[in-house]
Amino acid sequence: MSEASANLPAIKPAGPPAGEGWPAGPRSDVGWSRKKILFLIALAVIVHVALIVAFGTKKPFIPKPVTGVPHLQFGNQADELLELDNPALFALPNPRDFAAAVWQKPPAITPPSFRWQPVPGELPQPATNNLGAAFARFMQTNQFGDFPLDFKPPPLFVELTTAFNSVLPPSSLLQISGALAQRTLLARPALPSLDWNDVIAPSKVQVTVDQAGNVLSAVLLPADNAIEAAGRSPKGDTNAVALALSLKFAPATQLALGEITFYWHTTPLTTTNAPNQP
Repeated sequence: MSEASANLPAIKPAGPPAGEGWPAGPRSDVGWSRKKILFLIALAVIVHVALIVAFGTKKPFIPKPVTGVPHLQFGNQADELLELDNPALFALPNPRDFAAAVWQKPPAITPPSFRWQPVPGELPQPATNNLGAAFARFMQTNQFGDFPLDFKPPPLFVELTTAFNSVLPPSSLLQISGALAQRTLLARPALPSLDWNDVIAPSKVQVTVDQAGNVLSAVLLPADNAIEAAGRSPKGDTNAVALALSLKFAPATQLALGEITFYWHTTPLTTTNAPNQP
């Protein structure tokens, strides 16, 4: 820039010419006035109300039909679908089976007339009275045997024959029971008959036998009841223990425990002294 141009005065923009509707002096920017803004707002409201009134007529609401919706229906006892759940559908009479048309309709029975009329087709009765003649001839030519009817036969007398055997053994016996019964008795002893005027109750002895077959111990057992206890005799118990200790059994691999019962045979005592003479 040159010094001449720097010293030149600043040029101001020219304003609008005066006398053409513009005020004299410089121009300034002027906005919308308040009245103009309120007018535009009122105009917009009026337009909206007019549109609402014009297009806001009420129309009836027509609902759209709904299709394909499941329905719930209650059935009665005569429904065919419910009858399929009956297990006796084909076993018992049913009003809808193939025979319902027969058993539901009773046959029409015509009552008979009270005025009797002869049934056609009967054989005419012969003029002569010979009914039963054929049966009479049959009875004459066929004789049947006579059977006497004895309504009161004589009584039959039956003689009762009974044999009373003695319940007492003819000699003394022994019986082995328990685990010892599996062992073989090598030699049976000769059991004596005891001199006693009454019956002696059995004597029971519990014995223990070793592997070699020898009796280790013999213990006299008490009576089972009061009747046997009253009929026990010391003579029988003493002989029972002595005979049990003398028994010999077959050898085995282990000890054996058992019971030996002695059934005694008794003989009446003999009288050695004469009775006193008065």
